[in-house]
Amino acid sequence: MAVRSAYLARKGAKAEKSAKKSDIANSGFTAEEELKAYRDMLLIRRFEEKAGQLYGMGQIGGFCHLYIGQEAVVVGLEMAAMDGDQRITSYRDHGHMLACGMDPKGVMAELTGRKGGLSKGKGGSMHMFSREKNFYGGHGIVGAQVPLGAGLAFANKYRGNQNVSYTYFGDGAANQGQVYETFNMAAIWQLPVIFVIENNRYAMGTAATRSTAASDQLGMRGEAFGIPSEQVDGMDVRAVKEAADRAVEHCRSGEGPYILEMMTYRYRGHSMSDPAKYRSKEEVQKMREENDPIEQVKARLLKANRATEDDLKKIDADIREIVTAAADFATSDPLPDDSELWTDIYKVA
Repeated sequence: MAVRSAYLARKGAKAEKSAKKSDIANSGFTAEEELKAYRDMLLIRRFEEKAGQLYGMGQIGGFCHLYIGQEAVVVGLEMAAMDGDQRITSYRDHGHMLACGMDPKGVMAELTGRKGGLSKGKGGSMHMFSREKNFYGGHGIVGAQVPLGAGLAFANKYRGNQNVSYTYFGDGAANQGQVYETFNMAAIWQLPVIFVIENNRYAMGTAATRSTAASDQLGMRGEAFGIPSEQVDGMDVRAVKEAADRAVEHCRSGEGPYILEMMTYRYRGHSMSDPAKYRSKEEVQKMREENDPIEQVKARLLKANRATEDDLKKIDADIREIVTAAADFATSDPLPDDSELWTDIYKVA
């Protein structure tokens, strides 16, 4: 009972702390920050909608995990990044690619397996990389990217730079043993890594509440290793940016790892093949109406007279053009030559 009481006390303190920080975040962005967040999130939303259409048309094969609803997480975190910071994530990765500036044409062409894709059409939805943007995947094995993200942070510390590794994983991956091995090493070596738990509340086929103990407090699992954490409203880009600034400062100052548990929500199924019958349509609709990250920013822009309806329609039209051009490229670009089967692989002597 004493252990349980201590846990509940910590949980209550965490919730109060998180609420206060959310209030601070709500004090606002500049007009430029609001517009950038709106544009960046809308690009991800429209791109993913188009990817869903192409999948339905048979232009995209294999798995395809959409990021619709979670846009504020990666956009807010990228607003705190500096040149040289690395990103690594799981298979729900298109939004992360776009947020760090990867070419929408190259991303979409990789989804359709074309020559102009960012992995030459050989990686597909789950395995794209960009050395230029310090994006290290896109990984299909649940939780496998977490130790790799700590490895990137180890390299930063070894080189003595100020860069941070943004290591993203989901609520399902939070149950993987390798995650805790990584927490341990990161804490011992004081690695500059931000562990970002994208808690979208559902795994593949079931609610996290049915498969994970204390599923609404995953960040607290780092406390056993002395890693500070906080829970963040992942549907509010301002709260994400505010928390990201704190985490980044902690890591860059040599204080070691930090955990951000982003409470977010995906509108679509786990992948395009998931009918998501484990939740009601009313639940999804309620989330869209009350917490949509893009609509929140839009409402603030209009209320503060920082943009007009026509301004926002123009942004949307521009983004739709970008996404349409990406889709046209991705469906007309040639397939990789057969010789590509023998490139970019290990050679056994």
